[in-house]
Amino acid sequence: MTEELENEYTSIPNGKAGLVERIKSGASESHSQTVMGIGDDCAILDYGSADTLMSTTIFAEGIHFDLTYTPIKHLGYKVVVAAISDILAMNGTPLHVSIALAVSNKVMQQHILEFYDGVHAACHEYDIDLVGGDLSTARTGVTIAVTAMGEAYDNEIVYRNGAQPTDLICVTGNLGGAYMGLQLLEREKTLFNANPGQQPQLSGNDYILRRQLKPEAKAEVLKYLKAKDVKPTAMINLSSGLASELMNICRASKMGCEIFEERIPIHPDTEKMAKEFNINPIVTALNGGEDYELLFTIPLGCYEKIKENDFFSIIGSINKEELGSNVVLRDGSIIPLEPSLNSQTFQNQ
Repeated sequence: MTEELENEYTSIPNGKAGLVERIKSGASESHSQTVMGIGDDCAILDYGSADTLMSTTIFAEGIHFDLTYTPIKHLGYKVVVAAISDILAMNGTPLHVSIALAVSNKVMQQHILEFYDGVHAACHEYDIDLVGGDLSTARTGVTIAVTAMGEAYDNEIVYRNGAQPTDLICVTGNLGGAYMGLQLLEREKTLFNANPGQQPQLSGNDYILRRQLKPEAKAEVLKYLKAKDVKPTAMINLSSGLASELMNICRASKMGCEIFEERIPIHPDTEKMAKEFNINPIVTALNGGEDYELLFTIPLGCYEKIKENDFFSIIGSINKEELGSNVVLRDGSIIPLEPSLNSQTFQNQ
């Protein structure tokens, strides 16, 4: 950080009130639904005839992030992406976020403003209004609560419980990268703590580090599906691994499923790092979290409309509940789909 920027951050008058005014000055109000944003006891939002969608996500230091290796500006960006991904998973349009931030005295004003620089960047990227929140002190660490709000008309909302037999199972992007980025960061932190004179070895791993530290939401996928006149029958945000989230859809829908190992999308950089850690790459996709991709099902009859696309992969299909939930391995063998699948499970097949 330059000396000029340090001076800018540390010369803010009026304590918390001054911080709030600085945060407010960077917050956009581009949506007509924003009647009142930051500056009063409540935000006032007018969504008219559409249904209001709202989701709250908590991030706690030491559980969900480590400030040893997480740039605080990236953290601000990431919490917005995580929150609005839940709105997208309902086939909604995210419009507003409100953020409550509790920090200990180890966090300086400049760090708070860097955090909100990341928040503002994410809001600008996804056309979101930051409309309020709270700032508070904490005895230890940092805790963040993000509430995302959006809208969708009743006939557009997609729930988890709508999957039907023969529906295609689709997933956006690729999986496991965020998990392997975290493993790399944790390894280098451990090595650094043992030998502070040794610099972390992170070069050449930009992709998986970005997946962990600065993920992106998948708003463009919903636009693509709408343009193709395809509405998912069920959808969920991949904040946890593919296995547990797909099982959430199956349980809610009272269905089973069959997915194919060879169709699950994994980036080459994820595969490379997984092998370096002696982890089967498919395990990172099934069990790793924080990918913030969308997992959804669509009717089989829509296949011709979406068979050629750059947004998502078809990895299997929905079955009747009595047929169970299974993974078909590359050699044709079948194993039950479980959140706890590990490398040993696949080595034994």
